[in-house]
Amino acid sequence: MEHNKKKWVEENKEEREDEEVEEKKKEKIKKNHPVSLLTLILVLKTCVSTEVMDPRPNILLIMADDLGIGDLGCYGNYTMRTPNIDGLARDGVRLTQNIAAESMCTPSRAAFLTGRYPVRSGMASNKVDRSKAVFTSLGVPGGLPRNETTFAAILKTKGYHTGLIGKWHQGLNCKSRWDHCHHPMNYGFDYYYGMPYTLTSSCWPDPSRHMELSIGNKLWLCMQLVAVAVVTLAAGKLTGRISVPWSLIFGMILFIFLLSYFWFSSLSSKLYWNCLLMRGHEISEQSMKAQRAGSLMLHEAVSFIEKNRGGPFLLFFSFLHVHTPLPTTEDFMGTSQHGLYGDNVQEMDYLVGHILDAIEANGLHNKTIVYFASDHGGHLEARKGHVQYGGWNGIFKGGKGMSGWEGGIRVPGIFRWPGVLEAGKLINEPTSLMDILPTLASLVGAPLPQDRVIDGRDLMPLLKGETQHSEHEFLFHYCGTYLHAVRWKPKDSDVVWKVHYVTPTFNHKGEQACYETIFCQCTGENVTHHDPPLLFELSRDPAESTSLSRDTEPLYDLVVATVEDAVKQHRETLTPVPQQVSDYNEDIVWLRPCCGVFPFCLCDKESGNEEFSS
Repeated sequence: MEHNKKKWVEENKEEREDEEVEEKKKEKIKKNHPVSLLTLILVLKTCVSTEVMDPRPNILLIMADDLGIGDLGCYGNYTMRTPNIDGLARDGVRLTQNIAAESMCTPSRAAFLTGRYPVRSGMASNKVDRSKAVFTSLGVPGGLPRNETTFAAILKTKGYHTGLIGKWHQGLNCKSRWDHCHHPMNYGFDYYYGMPYTLTSSCWPDPSRHMELSIGNKLWLCMQLVAVAVVTLAAGKLTGRISVPWSLIFGMILFIFLLSYFWFSSLSSKLYWNCLLMRGHEISEQSMKAQRAGSLMLHEAVSFIEKNRGGPFLLFFSFLHVHTPLPTTEDFMGTSQHGLYGDNVQEMDYLVGHILDAIEANGLHNKTIVYFASDHGGHLEARKGHVQYGGWNGIFKGGKGMSGWEGGIRVPGIFRWPGVLEAGKLINEPTSLMDILPTLASLVGAPLPQDRVIDGRDLMPLLKGETQHSEHEFLFHYCGTYLHAVRWKPKDSDVVWKVHYVTPTFNHKGEQACYETIFCQCTGENVTHHDPPLLFELSRDPAESTSLSRDTEPLYDLVVATVEDAVKQHRETLTPVPQQVSDYNEDIVWLRPCCGVFPFCLCDKESGNEEFSS
């Protein structure tokens, strides 16, 4: 014991002597090399900072619904106030030939999510009725196939926190109202809050909503009391403790079924079954109060950004604005020169501003890529009497539902990445909504799926100025499953050609929309097939006002032949798949989502959350 203590004292004495020698060496370094020491400290601090900060950028994708390219100030509209989106364009890169893969919501968004033409995934319709080009309710079994890979799924493999807030419209259930097989969280999104369907005319306004919610709650309480009474009486009857006739018990059971049936029958409007909000897998409001949905989604977006400011995150904010029926808060009603539609656009811009403010407030301005687009062109036929409820597509012919004409598919496209992308830059090359998936995959170093065709292209070299030309030589413009037109931009050329094989037939001469059918059709008696095809040079005639012929264009035969060869090669890459929108688009009652016990499904868990304070 004494020996060990002595040994410990000697060892500590030697250690102290060694420490004194080291201290003298450090003092000598400080005296002779003060700058070197300071430099060393700064280098060490820099190394520590680099380890803490994640170099990967956050990604904010903002998509408007039915917004026309001519509705924004940065695209030439001087009568609509959109200062926040205009500021985004001023600080970033603006695309002037940004193309949607389809001109209806469901197929266009499927292409955006997957980087593939919707015809490849079965998300395009072959029906004559164009209103069935999208999923028609939350009670249909169709949806984006589970084997499709989205940009969210790709980024999730690289450690990104992924969220979707807003519109989905890619299906919900398959076999029961609880399976949620097509829910966004099955496609790579960690978090979801929003409307799984889309706005329809029944969603707003609805003056009877509060009354029915109150009645529904009282009826459900009544049903529970009657059910408890039935169980109690039946148990008492079977045990001999209560003497009541079976006819009374069966009468009460019949009363329950009749009351449920009559209540269900009274809820015939789509308002009750499609106009709802979900948080994760839980219904938070059925039917929803559409007017306050925008502020609720904004609150969720700001919260998501704050919670994930350590990054990296992907937030896809999918607006309900500016789809009809244009639910708008009173603060914005009457603020524009363009009626309710203009009010709704200006409210959307206000909400965009708040989202960008949240990025700024959390110190993420230089660390976040922001992309703004619309899912397709404005809806020209959306009107009430002579009041226009749809968007303006600028100089471009056509609109929503018309996938050949530019007005249906040419959409805003704005990128901002401070310090990386040149502010105020303009790109006139063909780009596509399908480009987002490969662009983000390349950005985070993730491989693209090798078992399928990806139609999008990595945009970052074009955005950064490393190349001057788009990788898209051909873009195929589908109307449902029918190819209506093809765009060709020869390599290393500034010329853009467009060949039309089919165009919609307008009801009256001089019109440029299908007002009688609400949506222009893709096939059937209301389309015109062109043989030889129509040819336009978009680089000189973006409005597609004057078609070219063999007599007026010497290259007519060469262009048409080249495009036909490209179509042939493209069709060889298509494989048969289940037709989700065509074959699985009929409403089934037991697939309709329900907040409570069917059919008592009305609920409101959002009251008190509608006011968002900046």
